[in-house]
Amino acid sequence: MFAVNTRNTPPPMARSLRVLAALLGYPDARMRGHLPEMRELLRDERALSKARCAELDALMDSLQHADPLQAEADYVDLFDRGRATSLHLFEHVHGDSRERGPAMIDLGQTYEQAGLILAEGELPDFLPAMLEFVSTQPPGEGKAFLGEMTHLLSALFGALQQRHSAYASVLGALLELAGEQAQALPPLPPAGEETLDESWAEPPVFDGCSAKGQARPGQVQTIHVLPPSRSAQANPPSGVVA
Repeated sequence: MFAVNTRNTPPPMARSLRVLAALLGYPDARMRGHLPEMRELLRDERALSKARCAELDALMDSLQHADPLQAEADYVDLFDRGRATSLHLFEHVHGDSRERGPAMIDLGQTYEQAGLILAEGELPDFLPAMLEFVSTQPPGEGKAFLGEMTHLLSALFGALQQRHSAYASVLGALLELAGEQAQALPPLPPAGEETLDESWAEPPVFDGCSAKGQARPGQVQTIHVLPPSRSAQANPPSGVVA
């Protein structure tokens, strides 16, 4: 008989992953109604440290006591108005490039092979959906899957910290489950692309024009001076001496 070595066996974390996925979802009445149950699941599984659980408790407290409409509006402002904090992970990798489509198809096929079907209108790279998938895998495979995403999770963690958002605790918890320290990394846009935050920014009014629209402050503008046409020289405007 062989003794089972449990030292290298990752602890169960399926319920914690599902709770973290739910916390990153839209904070409607249904989601907020499950907050007490979510607290108990985290405490019972003990996959996260006490300090991390305390941070998540603070987030759940804020969601539970916030004005419902304000909580929903804050969620949209935080996650839907800029690439740096987007929960669609392929936004951070591929942006709007052609590579994003095939990557979506491959990930969707991975879900289907595991017997999972996405809800209508939901994209495969949506982080809560990815976490739901990871929660169905054995602990070792789930931890490895999270490990492959740590650079993205760290960048998102840093972006949320910069905004002083309590949602950063969820990303810190995911990094902890992956066996990594929650170290913030600067969010980087895909090569050759401006960030979604920059592309949505309003240009300064009356600050010069360029082929792309109004230029940024301090940008040099080229002025092309053309000689007057012969007809203009022959018939100058009233009051102008030729």
